[in-house]
Amino acid sequence: MGFEPRQIRNFSIIAHIDHGKSTLADKILLHTGAITARESRDQLLDDMDLERERGITIKARAVAINYKLDGQEYEINLIDTPGHVDFNYEVSRSLAACEGAILLVDATQGVQAQTVANAYLALEGDLAIVPCLNKIDMQASRPDEIREEIYNTLGFRPDEILSVSAKTGVGVPELLKAVIERVPAPAGQVDGPTRALIFDSKFDEYVGVVTYIRIVDGTLRKGQKIRLMATGQEYEILGLGQFRPHEVPVEELTTGQSGYLHANIKRISDVRVGDTITVAARPAETPLPGYQEPKQVVFCGLFPQTSHEFEDLRFALQKLALNDSSFTFEPETSDALGFGFRCGFLGMLHMEIIQQRLERENKLELVQTAPNVTYEILTKRGETLRVSNPTRIPEVGEIEEFREPIAKINFIITSDNIGAIMQMCEDRRGKYIKTDFITPTRVILTYELPLAEMIYDLHDKLKSATRGFGTMDYEILGYRSDDLVRLDVLVAGNRVDALAIVCHRDQAERRGRMLVKKLKKEIDRHQFEVALQAAVGSRVVARETISALRKNVTAKCYGGDISRKRKLLEKQKEGKKRMKQVGNVEISQEAFLSILDSGDEE
Repeated sequence: MGFEPRQIRNFSIIAHIDHGKSTLADKILLHTGAITARESRDQLLDDMDLERERGITIKARAVAINYKLDGQEYEINLIDTPGHVDFNYEVSRSLAACEGAILLVDATQGVQAQTVANAYLALEGDLAIVPCLNKIDMQASRPDEIREEIYNTLGFRPDEILSVSAKTGVGVPELLKAVIERVPAPAGQVDGPTRALIFDSKFDEYVGVVTYIRIVDGTLRKGQKIRLMATGQEYEILGLGQFRPHEVPVEELTTGQSGYLHANIKRISDVRVGDTITVAARPAETPLPGYQEPKQVVFCGLFPQTSHEFEDLRFALQKLALNDSSFTFEPETSDALGFGFRCGFLGMLHMEIIQQRLERENKLELVQTAPNVTYEILTKRGETLRVSNPTRIPEVGEIEEFREPIAKINFIITSDNIGAIMQMCEDRRGKYIKTDFITPTRVILTYELPLAEMIYDLHDKLKSATRGFGTMDYEILGYRSDDLVRLDVLVAGNRVDALAIVCHRDQAERRGRMLVKKLKKEIDRHQFEVALQAAVGSRVVARETISALRKNVTAKCYGGDISRKRKLLEKQKEGKKRMKQVGNVEISQEAFLSILDSGDEE
């Protein structure tokens, strides 16, 4: 049955992590009859093993549902989105395909950092917001207090905030009614030239590239010739369909609808998320605005454990880039680790998820270097370089200004944790901005922090300092110059490129000492003495020595002349000297991993 745009509603569910988005999506599917009670299971839309294991949503999912209200048939397209700050880009893409959003707030925890961030994302996109309290069935819920918090932070009146329990299904019918009443119908031109927005894509072994689309204007039909506006390439539509929540083929998709399309697109690189699809016979003149390119903030090297897996890793990265266009990769070589790729991510969790997906979905064994951020360097010659790999940083004498990325962080914490969090930020070269009280006991604390100080363990430290109640959200402000240096690690006089890091000059000595101490524990003793040094430019700031393995050459001399013993020891010394000149220090893979794994911990 075809639907007119006025009968269609597109909305997504946005919230802080763990506030019940996926559970609510499951209950909406069950209530509307899109799935039967027998098919129902927790986190139905989270179909990735990693999502189900961690209990988080990583990829946004779209599902079309038929719903009857007051005798009128509607098609509602629901998009379930992630809640973690690293997947903000995924949320912004989903919101671009919607006209409205359910803003879900946990009635036991109240407004959290991502609640505020996602609400502003939706407001920037001119979306109609339906605020809603979840978990009202729990004993610890505080609906009246939380309504007050929502009013103080986001300005929604208490009487427009709905209440549901995603677990028991209480309030779901009222919520769906509010969505149909408050969210506007799609405002596209049914008769105009066709324009469809690609909001996601994946690679299928059998049909090639599958694109997830939202039709903004016009109609797409099976068998039509389409054009991708970014590349100008043309294809024939071989299959159209919708997720209900399983794939259901359809003959056409019209204005306002969301679904999937495959058109025998063979190459992964031909499709760009955010591109516009139009009909070749009657093309649109201007493409849709698409998305801002996401800015990668954390970089690390990924290397295969065995060199013959390099091509497998390249293909795996290309396949994954189609499904997640927010990370980048380029080939790089390392003296220590061989051939690999330098990859950019939106945050530490994003990096972890990508690495796990690569290892699981492609059966690869990977080595990862220490994560770092992108730096901006103004050279004495007046050039501005952007460097994401510490080994490419020029020598100290060539640098005029060394700039690092600065993030503005909002912490939402209880007022008795203010001192601990302020101390934590001061230790990380933070700059205090302001404190806003949401309620007498909860505050939003705002700081500016260097991104490099934040990416390693700030989130973990925040959770332990606030006993799990504190949350944070950040945005990148830009670059600021500081007294930064590159810290090199030398093993037996040779620089190990994979262990170079960037840090503040005041911390170079402490960090250097920590690195060489750790390295000393991990490298096996050799037949000769091995010097481990940490250096800034040509100045050594820390040193440890691994003593040589020694055979007791004087064991057979009992009693007798000392000169005989001395002669044997001198002979041994000469041998060690020769060995040191030709000997290579072997650093095992495990040694690298243990240092890289926590290269920044106290």
